[in-house]
Amino acid sequence: MHQTADMLELFEQAALAAGRVILDIYRAGHDVRLKSDASPVTQADEAAERLILEALARALPDIPVVAEEEVAAGRIPDITGGRFILVDPLDGTREFIGGYDDFTVNIALIEKGAPVLGVVHAPALGTMYVGGSDRAERLEVDAADRVAARQPIAVRSKHATPSALVSRSHNCDATDAYMRKAEIMERKAVGSSLKFCLIAEGEADIYPRFGPTMEWDTAAGDAVLRAAGGMVTTEDGAPLTYGKRLPGLRAFENPPFLASGGPPERG
Repeated sequence: MHQTADMLELFEQAALAAGRVILDIYRAGHDVRLKSDASPVTQADEAAERLILEALARALPDIPVVAEEEVAAGRIPDITGGRFILVDPLDGTREFIGGYDDFTVNIALIEKGAPVLGVVHAPALGTMYVGGSDRAERLEVDAADRVAARQPIAVRSKHATPSALVSRSHNCDATDAYMRKAEIMERKAVGSSLKFCLIAEGEADIYPRFGPTMEWDTAAGDAVLRAAGGMVTTEDGAPLTYGKRLPGLRAFENPPFLASGGPPERG
């Protein structure tokens, strides 16, 4: 089960199953409560996470899993071995609550601080993205939650007028300032980790993020984008890493970052 293809298949199937549960709750209606950090959570987040954790525990009992709701409950496994899985069972909870379809299920494998495998499933859109071993794909998911088609994806060549993706629910003044300084005029607001995936398939060029995010928010999309030829870097140009304990940050909190189709052109 530790082969790349087998693990990606496991991640795909776990994400599909979680997506089914999420969509059932999305269509039937849901209750919302606030966690200790004032972020919203629904029964869809919790049900999807339980399902994913059960699937991972059966197949990969020796790999620790860091999952959003488990961390919120104070249950954090030992990841000092350098290999662990990050799970966000419902990324874009605010989109889910607001009736937008761009919420996702995220599962990623981390090795030595880098996201090496990732699955991002958007159940309401019938779309999944996978990345690993220098291969990135977009999958079409049919009404029966089966993978109907696979298409390789890659970042696009640099445009003279680059386009940016920004968070619908978490935009901030620092992001706006970056956009003005970089003279990026074209922008689109999108929820969840789909922003990484849209860059990975060549629909946009950059996603600047200066507001707070956690590692489970970004790892799967980061893996897809890297496999498609893109990159995710901190403000000093270093690759974004995982399993962080940075001064001034909570455990697993990301610093500001830039996700892009590649390094800026020199000229």
